[in-house]
Amino acid sequence: MAAHKRSPQGAIHVPTGDAIAPQRQDGRRRVVGPVSSPTTQPKIAVALHDGYYGCTSGTGFSNRAFLEVLTRTLPRGRLLVMPVHIRPSDASYDPAWVAETERIVQRAGAEVVPVPGGRAATAALAGGEALCERVAEVAREHLARAPMAHLIGLDIPFLGLGLHRRADDPFSLLLVPRSTSELASPEDRRRIHWEHRGLTAAVSSGARVAAISHHMRGHLEQVYGIPRHAVVDLPNGLLLHDHEDLPSAPLPPRAKAGFLLSMGRAVESKGFEDLLEAIRFLKGQGTHMPHLLLAPTTHAEGLTDYQRQLQAMVRDYAIDATFLSRFSSRYRSWLRSPALRGVVVPSRAEPFGRIPLEAFASGAAPVVATRAGGLTETVIDGVTGFMAEARDPVDLARAIRRALHISGPEREQMRAQSGALLTARHDYEATIRSYLRQYTPWAMTLSLAARS
Repeated sequence: MAAHKRSPQGAIHVPTGDAIAPQRQDGRRRVVGPVSSPTTQPKIAVALHDGYYGCTSGTGFSNRAFLEVLTRTLPRGRLLVMPVHIRPSDASYDPAWVAETERIVQRAGAEVVPVPGGRAATAALAGGEALCERVAEVAREHLARAPMAHLIGLDIPFLGLGLHRRADDPFSLLLVPRSTSELASPEDRRRIHWEHRGLTAAVSSGARVAAISHHMRGHLEQVYGIPRHAVVDLPNGLLLHDHEDLPSAPLPPRAKAGFLLSMGRAVESKGFEDLLEAIRFLKGQGTHMPHLLLAPTTHAEGLTDYQRQLQAMVRDYAIDATFLSRFSSRYRSWLRSPALRGVVVPSRAEPFGRIPLEAFASGAAPVVATRAGGLTETVIDGVTGFMAEARDPVDLARAIRRALHISGPEREQMRAQSGALLTARHDYEATIRSYLRQYTPWAMTLSLAARS
């Protein structure tokens, strides 16, 4: 197997057997990558902003899982990967994660073309607009000779791709919003308007938009006005082997006697303050509470204002808790701990909700979640977990109390039912392959010459 090459900026380029192009700078973008052969194969191209150089949230896990399925499904040399470039000096750059991603794409003989932009490309609207223009240009250049090609944009930063499409573009388009600004930041009206314009333009040019849950399908159709025929169901899920070799994180000493776990991005929509209010309510009623592992995380060096607010609540309410502010993928290993008493997902808004599936895959039970968006599709009250109304700390307290008093046989039954739901509905590999068979069957078929 050929060794991978690294550009001076830390970008990874995996040889496919073609010549390597010299670096070029045209004033707007800097692209390094293999030169397309005159007899290029059909191609699937993927643009992603999280999950290649590191992982900052569930989106990163989902994006890399998507990428891994493509590497295992497509014939060698059919995949073009366009990650938003992150420098090694960035706090979100994870060398171990990058090494694993390199291994995954190298296995498929993928062509990797990092797109300039960094974190600024996803943090501000102007950066997002420039990013979509760059991705369209890179796709146009690298897919020009492909007899058939399909571009997939994973998540919010690429919802403006439709605004940069041309009638003669050599690729069809699929957009996969894992959330929207209407859900994540409803106060940002300019970005929401941009998403509306981008999605409308994409659909008008024949693109499809993927719904990662029934909730997101309704949201896209009703709030963003996407026609029903343009929305394809591509439910989020897990690679069912994903937790087999999960490295363990040391369990904090105070958690060894029993603990609740709650983790996610440090944003208000995750509802962590509702959880702390619920624990305060339970303590006031005399309920003995296990230790709380609370992980509202970011990649920032210091604490955000929201994290400081949560820390102050923990202190003022005298909650026995370990507060974890920096993201680590190793926290997932605590889902396998025999000391775990329950997993709490107190979201106020949730397009899908990956954490319950992570818990199901690890055999963690019970899961306590709110009736927010996609969570209702995985956490079924009394079957795979316990439910509470969103933004209702008292109702959440009741659900946590039910979880703490579950019997051993009930816990085992819940584990079995949640595992069955995961396998039946959220096998991500089966879902993505089904999409490819239906919409891009040419990408999975070897030509006669290739077979020879």
